[in-house]
Amino acid sequence: MKNKIQLITYVDRLGCENIEALNLLFRNELKGLFGGLHILPFYYPIDGEDAGFDPIDHQLIDPRLGNWDDLNELSQEVDIMADLIVNHVSAKSAPFKDYLEKGKNSKYASLFLSFDTVFPNGASESDLLSIYRPRPGFPFTTFKLKDGSSKMIWTTFTSNQIDIDVNSNLGIGYLEGILDTFQKGGVKMIRLDAAGYAIKKQGTSCFMIDETYEFISQLTEKAKAKGIEVLVEIHSYYKTQIEIAKRVGYVYDFALPVLVLDTLFNKNASSLKKWLEVSPRNAITVLDTHDGIGIVDVASEGENKGLIANDILNDIVKQMHLNSKGDSLKATGAAASNLDLYQVNCTYFDALGRDENAYLMARAIQFFVPGIPQVYYVGLFAGENDMELLEKTNVGRDINRHYYTKAEISAHINKSFHQKFKELMLLRNNHPAFNGDFNLVETTANILHIKWINKSDWAELFIDLEKMQAEIKFSEYNGKTNLTVH
Repeated sequence: MKNKIQLITYVDRLGCENIEALNLLFRNELKGLFGGLHILPFYYPIDGEDAGFDPIDHQLIDPRLGNWDDLNELSQEVDIMADLIVNHVSAKSAPFKDYLEKGKNSKYASLFLSFDTVFPNGASESDLLSIYRPRPGFPFTTFKLKDGSSKMIWTTFTSNQIDIDVNSNLGIGYLEGILDTFQKGGVKMIRLDAAGYAIKKQGTSCFMIDETYEFISQLTEKAKAKGIEVLVEIHSYYKTQIEIAKRVGYVYDFALPVLVLDTLFNKNASSLKKWLEVSPRNAITVLDTHDGIGIVDVASEGENKGLIANDILNDIVKQMHLNSKGDSLKATGAAASNLDLYQVNCTYFDALGRDENAYLMARAIQFFVPGIPQVYYVGLFAGENDMELLEKTNVGRDINRHYYTKAEISAHINKSFHQKFKELMLLRNNHPAFNGDFNLVETTANILHIKWINKSDWAELFIDLEKMQAEIKFSEYNGKTNLTVH
């Protein structure tokens, strides 16, 4: 992957009616800002029950967005990342409909993971309670077949997302077919969505077990052989994340968003510094994504301490709700149709109380910590909570999934705030210091001082948290030696 900022976006929520229009946006308004583009699910249909993460046909671009030729053309402008949804397909897909029609006589029968595939002799209470769950309830849905019989099918996420047996010949062929299509379509990187849940084994948590690592490793080698790099998406306890990072190509730094909030809210960088001493260097850093702001990534696990003490973490969550004037409360947990109870649904700008100075400071921290930065399309414009969309859908994460119009984008791009943000992004993308060595300078808790050194080139970020002031200085670049953050 290029060591430059990536954009993560939906095609149709960035003022673009299709991929062709997105290409024009990258050639004009967004030119030079991004070295990579993660396009969130663009498969048929983009408007399923889980915003494209429940594909009916994973190898078909939704015709409303264009086709693979359009994506190939866009890939000439910017490196494309796409989601490989490894764990499931839509219940509305042709193969699953065929299975419901013909049962065990369906040629697709072995593609889907049933309860008895994993528990041929039944499951004990201990078996069921040991399954790691990202969402409430057990991961099974009972479906009635045409012949009147019933079958319990694994549905890790929703009843419309049917888990596939990735170890079956059909499952292996299914994923390899998607990789082939991606290669032809110009995809340079993939994110393995929900890969941690792909392997189920009796007597285990069915999450990131040894066999899961082996599955990810094999799939990664297949992707690499086609010139495709692999990012694994895992929300987990921070020590688990460190171990996962040792065994995969790239991981997300999902701990960073809350650690940055902790730093700015409490004017104390101690927890962030602790993380930066051990955090994976093969990371994609984020502050916001299409999902909520993750809590599990910094929280304790049982008796094992997290990156942030529980009482402080609880106060951070309360502060987010307070800063958003209670809007995030309406989108989080049981308040809306939420299945990810370990996340707070809120734009990052609203989590910071719409404080532009604090927001630019947060982005400066993201751009200076180790890893390749990824900026979510709503975060690109310091977007605010979309309460109208939330009210319309009652889907908690939609609070941070606004549909921008071209007029809105033009207005945001012309703001002085965006010009400052753009200058910061261009520095991160182009200054040679960021291809050198990361240095965390030892300071007091209320000071954060990060420096990158690459031979004679250097760049440093100095933040006084008590004064909420930041300085960015660097060896001469583009005729400048410093940037104003506020």
